[in-house]
Amino acid sequence: MPRPNRDRPVKRKVNLLRAAKVTEVVWKDVELLRKFISDRGKIRARRVTGLTPQQQKQVATAIKNAREMALLPYPAAGRTS
Repeated sequence: MPRPNRDRPVKRKVNLLRAAKVTEVVWKDVELLRKFISDRGKIRARRVTGLTPQQQKQVATAIKNAREMALLPYPAAGRTS
């Protein structure tokens, strides 16, 4: 029986920074940075965002700086049971 994931052709992720013609990520650009965090406030992985390693590092640093300035939320606390 064939595996469902291997039958489909791989669709490349669209690099949002290249599409927006952004050369340097700035922590003040909250609208752009919101695209790279989940609804729970976590930074999305490179395989999800489609960024290069250098861009992902810039985005992560910018998000952390924006969190310090209270422009973006910190990740939501996990379930405690």
